[in-house]
Amino acid sequence: MTAPTPTPRTAAAAETSGPPGASSTSSASGPPGGSGVSTTPATFTASTASSASAAPCACHGGVVGSGQYELGVFASAVARARAEGELVVQPRMGMATTTEMALGLEAVKHARARVVGTITLDSYTRVGDHDSARSALAAGADLNGYPLVAHGPDVTRALVGRVAQGGDFAVQIRHGSAKPYDIIATLLDAGLDATEGGPISYCLPYSRTPIAESVDAWARSCDLLASRPGTHLESFGGCMLGQLCPPGLLVALSVLECIFFRRHGLTSVSLSYAQQTSRAQDVEALHALRTLAAEHLDGIDWHVVLYSYMGVFPRTVGGALELLRDSARLAALTGTERMIVKTPAEAHRIPTIADNITALEEAARAAREATATGGPAQQRVGAAVEEEFGVLAEARTLVEAVLGLHPDIGQALILAFERGILDVPYCLHADNAQSARSFIDARGSLQWLRAGAMPVTTTRPAGETGLRAEDLLRMLGHVQDHYDRAALTTTGPTALPTH
Repeated sequence: MTAPTPTPRTAAAAETSGPPGASSTSSASGPPGGSGVSTTPATFTASTASSASAAPCACHGGVVGSGQYELGVFASAVARARAEGELVVQPRMGMATTTEMALGLEAVKHARARVVGTITLDSYTRVGDHDSARSALAAGADLNGYPLVAHGPDVTRALVGRVAQGGDFAVQIRHGSAKPYDIIATLLDAGLDATEGGPISYCLPYSRTPIAESVDAWARSCDLLASRPGTHLESFGGCMLGQLCPPGLLVALSVLECIFFRRHGLTSVSLSYAQQTSRAQDVEALHALRTLAAEHLDGIDWHVVLYSYMGVFPRTVGGALELLRDSARLAALTGTERMIVKTPAEAHRIPTIADNITALEEAARAAREATATGGPAQQRVGAAVEEEFGVLAEARTLVEAVLGLHPDIGQALILAFERGILDVPYCLHADNAQSARSFIDARGSLQWLRAGAMPVTTTRPAGETGLRAEDLLRMLGHVQDHYDRAALTTTGPTALPTH
């Protein structure tokens, strides 16, 4: 398989908060002086290219088709970085007060990397309990994120304006809500243009909301977001549960959510993928994601965002840093435009702003070095990728199976989960069939042990009689153990930074 080659482009957001309680920080950076600051939004027209068979547009990850669209602050920042051959790195970051949030965003803006900022919201806001968020603010309670709706649009506009200092600082709102209408309305009123999530990816992992309600809420939210030119929406579909979900399903979910976004009027989207257990399988998955995006998102702006491993993180500093570096190398060599980082503190405590700046700069350095050296030929952008794991075929089968269920993509997603055509392993949401199970094979790749009604191929290891609790624990610790063992072998124990 040869994935679409991204060409240089020029321009004309714990993922979500956990239970209320503790502050959550993460940050990202750009070279001093604000390389995370974008230029004036650009407008692109159909004259750039006329069909899906045209060469990739010089402005974005896809191909411009009929119509006209505008790139906002966030999408323009990513497009400009890609044109200049740099990976955009981004933190997980969310603090309750405007003072703390401004400090985090300022640090991100001045880091030695190409960055966009993040404002991650608190758990009260995520579930729509804005009164409790206001009460917590009034009492000086420590929230685990930024209460966007409680603060209100004027406060947030002023906050971002202070950080931007007259420029356009690209910021994405990250929230985790299955019903995000109030969040979308507030971020738009605050002058922001980027957020993320989706009707499935922010329903199954983070709520008890029925899928049908989430689909309806996200349809209305997408309609609102699309009513403002230049807005950008990222699917979180490639990150379901963080780990142990075979890449074919992750790719399919990300593509399907972006099709949903497009059909509700969005003209700038990004497709996510979370690093998993096998480098070779991840390379194949990212190529598959680009291939299917090119097939289904012709005519709109799109790019790919890679999440550094979201599962159990290495406990050693050396192991955690090497995992982060591997994420950045993977992103750079596969043409991925944006990357969400994690820090060496992940296994021990909530990261500080300084932890996150260190992680952003380390990731940027690793990406630059990987780009300079080129890496293995089979992993380079545009290279033919051997279908060892069948990710593209599996993802395409799932996407086509869902799209064939109903002409309305929202109804198709509802039916897909009702019938088990989509089934996320180890996900306990009531609307998930819970028949699928995955395992890590001898190559270190994720495979299907049981697939339920999904149209995918299962693989049963010799002598396997069913997963036991110890098998699940071993799989959950697979990546942690691999990187910690390597770090202890080469460097010995390393103290975790205390800043």
